[in-house]
Amino acid sequence: MAVEGSGAWFGFGFCGFGQALGSGCGRQVHSPEPLEAPCAGVDICRVSASWSYTALVTRGGGTHLSGAARGAARGCGDAWASEALLVVRRGPQLQAWSPPSALCGEPLWTHAVAPDAAGTPGPAGEAQAGALPLLPGACAYVSPRPPFYRPLAPELRARRLELGAEHAVLLGATGQVFSWGSGRHGQLGHGTLEAEQEPRLLEALQGLPMAEVAAGGWHSVCVSETGDIYIWGWNESGQLALPTRSLAEEGKAVAAATGLARDGSEVTGAARTEDRTPAPFISVQPFPALLDLPLDSTVVKASCGSRHTAVVTRTGELYTWGWGKYGQLGHKGTSSLDRPCRVEYFVDKQLQVQAVTCGPWNTYVYAVEKGKS
Repeated sequence: MAVEGSGAWFGFGFCGFGQALGSGCGRQVHSPEPLEAPCAGVDICRVSASWSYTALVTRGGGTHLSGAARGAARGCGDAWASEALLVVRRGPQLQAWSPPSALCGEPLWTHAVAPDAAGTPGPAGEAQAGALPLLPGACAYVSPRPPFYRPLAPELRARRLELGAEHAVLLGATGQVFSWGSGRHGQLGHGTLEAEQEPRLLEALQGLPMAEVAAGGWHSVCVSETGDIYIWGWNESGQLALPTRSLAEEGKAVAAATGLARDGSEVTGAARTEDRTPAPFISVQPFPALLDLPLDSTVVKASCGSRHTAVVTRTGELYTWGWGKYGQLGHKGTSSLDRPCRVEYFVDKQLQVQAVTCGPWNTYVYAVEKGKS
């Protein structure tokens, strides 16, 4: 599907409803495969995925749906998919549908918005500042639950906003991070499990300007301007890249049967810290924790699924970890991981990853041939 001189989108993970995840005919795609374009010659510039369907935004202003919701529309500047609501920005209007009847007939609701100040998504496939669910002008955002249109205080000066299953994370103009919503899994990063009704500044990150934010189902990630990763929230499937009991118990069962760890390596004992003491299991991390990638890699992009995490390094490599039941980690299997692991497919194919966006149970990646970025 790649256009000459540009890159291509790849997908892996859950495709049980017919999402455009490569040529895989089953319910799971365990290794990256080129995304199926809606028609020949179409240049996909953004992907927004929900659990049962996926929205593809093309550079010509089209939106195409695949999966449980089907349909297409022209003249779209952006689209945002959630299980409860599909929102499309068409000129000065927001239009919203309730899947699976999306893009058919009259919208569920419409709302006038400021002129498109954000432009179309960028050439590397990633959405620019102000992309949905944040509205142009950064004065409000879209929610999948009523009220669908929610204003933001102008002093927040939002650059980006990401929604988890029960919380929101906002990146401000000066690199400050705010969060609000449910905090029962520590996903707000304020050190408690309490809910916050209004955006609250993450004091733990004060003085550390951030360039990226991402929200998973019940965990959050941000990337600093210097390429460091900070992560917090629920660690049930290792999505924080911290030791978790569920994976340790699974690993013991696999080792007992095969003598190998979940990733196929030889078992060398339980997880331990640098001083060789047993590593503590962490189910909830209510404060931002600094995460180191292998080889001291610096990060430029991050995205979160329901219970998995993906980041892109400055050198164009993709690392994933967390829940892997449907192949959403891209490591040719369904194992879950509580440590960052490089997706070797893109290294083997001499591809440089430039953008990543996670659906709840799948992952989409934009990559170019090395030397053509």
